[in-house]
Amino acid sequence: MSLPRRAFLATTAASAATLALLAATTAPAHAQAWPSKPVTLVVPNPPGGVVDTSARLLSDPLSRLLGQTVIVENKGGASGNIAYQQVALAPKDGHMLLISYSAYHVGNPSMFSKLPWAQKDFAPVALLTAATNVVAAHPSVPANTLKEFIAYAKANPGKLNYASQGNGSLSHVGTALLEQTAGFEMTHVPYKGSGPAIQDVLGGQVQVFMTTPPSVMGHVQAGKLKAFAVTGKTRHPGLPNVPTTAEAGLGNFELEAWVGLFAPAGTPPAVVQQLTEKVKAALATPEAKAMADRTGIEIRYLGPDALAALVTRETDYWGQVIKARNIRAD
Repeated sequence: MSLPRRAFLATTAASAATLALLAATTAPAHAQAWPSKPVTLVVPNPPGGVVDTSARLLSDPLSRLLGQTVIVENKGGASGNIAYQQVALAPKDGHMLLISYSAYHVGNPSMFSKLPWAQKDFAPVALLTAATNVVAAHPSVPANTLKEFIAYAKANPGKLNYASQGNGSLSHVGTALLEQTAGFEMTHVPYKGSGPAIQDVLGGQVQVFMTTPPSVMGHVQAGKLKAFAVTGKTRHPGLPNVPTTAEAGLGNFELEAWVGLFAPAGTPPAVVQQLTEKVKAALATPEAKAMADRTGIEIRYLGPDALAALVTRETDYWGQVIKARNIRAD
């Protein structure tokens, strides 16, 4: 039996509406509005230091812009690999993100024979911050300038101990590069992050620590540590009396750390785009800028494509350094 035209059209419209409703209710979760729940920033270091600080200067303004809670979760240890694996295996929906430390991201692939993650497991979202490094020492070290420090280290090979945030951290690989560049040797003592390392440097258990300003700036200003040089192109505003390595006589040595935001690979491009736009806005807030100035790090936003290019360049550079120094973490 055929239906009248009006009844047929009504039936067809109702069927289309039913199909549309079914499609909407069965759509993948990532197609729904993002974010639909709190966003977690996983930090591969303990509290303290430039990586943790970068996450915390971002979290509050980003939370307001997203209208969702942004949680900072510290997962230190294993040269960052615990945190990296956690995010690599996370749902690809933009609700768990990695605050990535440059040394782990570009150095670990050359230092470990086997990793529980790969760079391809992550989608670049934004570069957040960058920081110079400070060559700092306990007051017991008999030197007041970088030249005097290098001369003492050369005359006493292996006598000085230097701290790092862990095997493969920038303080580890960067100090090894300083040794290679200046021609001396010290003994490496790895820690699980800047916090534990700085406590032993202050106590004199280890004598030297090359790290980002947030870890040492206050102690240098208070006279509890010496600062021989900063490793950037210009002096640090929080340490105006500390020369650059070039000014101190080591013109062929510079070292910089960066911190970036990454999502699990496969996160929808629309979510990544929304994320990078919100991150850019969050980093531009007076609140974020004030915290960066107070802790001595530089906000330096880059978008996904520029961050991907940075990772490629630095993976090649640090891979060569690591192989030349035969640095292994396993």
